[in-house]
Amino acid sequence: MNEKNFEYLSDQLKYTGFGEALQMELKQKLHQQEPSFTLYHETYYEDRVARATLNFNKAKEGDLYFFNSYRVELQKENISDVLEQTFYIGKTGNITMKESYNLMMGRFVNKELASKEGHSYNAWVQIDFKSDENDNFKFKQYHQNYGYDLEVTLGKYPIKELTNDVFKEDLLRSLRKGNLHQVTFLNGTQETKLFIEANPQFKTIGIYDQDLKKLDNRHYKDIGQIEVVYEQVGEHKKKSQRPQSNEDQVPAEGSKRRQKRSNSL
Repeated sequence: MNEKNFEYLSDQLKYTGFGEALQMELKQKLHQQEPSFTLYHETYYEDRVARATLNFNKAKEGDLYFFNSYRVELQKENISDVLEQTFYIGKTGNITMKESYNLMMGRFVNKELASKEGHSYNAWVQIDFKSDENDNFKFKQYHQNYGYDLEVTLGKYPIKELTNDVFKEDLLRSLRKGNLHQVTFLNGTQETKLFIEANPQFKTIGIYDQDLKKLDNRHYKDIGQIEVVYEQVGEHKKKSQRPQSNEDQVPAEGSKRRQKRSNSL
């Protein structure tokens, strides 16, 4: 058995979210020197069981093994069929086990990815359940140029955790992993515990109650933020109503025709 290969694969398993529980079985499989082998992992998220089958293959030459992919089986609530998806392991942008669960629940995950040319870029990814190719769903991507700023979006809501730098960073990190994260909404002296998730597609966040029932996020916007917007709009109107000079009051020929038509209406 190649000891360095074992250490490398152990680190891959650890940082992909499978922990250290598979190390003993991994070592046994490497000793057997089979062309390929699989390991199995089972975990629970939000009262749901997620089972993963991890696939390893030996190089054509030498004694090195590679962790190529893992397939997750998940049974969503109120759905009798088991949902399955394969996640491939590469040099960058690997999806962790918890992120795979979040994606299969329909959520968004933020990743550093690489193009075919090797250029790195940041994007939010989501499974497109309408597409099915070779027993696997495709991914939709919302690139950094799409214009979704998670931190700015959160600032539109009266979330208590945003007032503490440590809690704020934890919240941002958690939402970027696709987690459903519990936060405290403030309404005067009243505090309400709710769950939120990132929603890059609509450039907002999803809000859920304690029973994970989705709520209308328009009802939870920061009132102070809304009042500032109203003040800015009011100031803009005042400026637009300033007295015009004679030169400003002379409309173009096309404007005269449009003005006359509107008066007749």
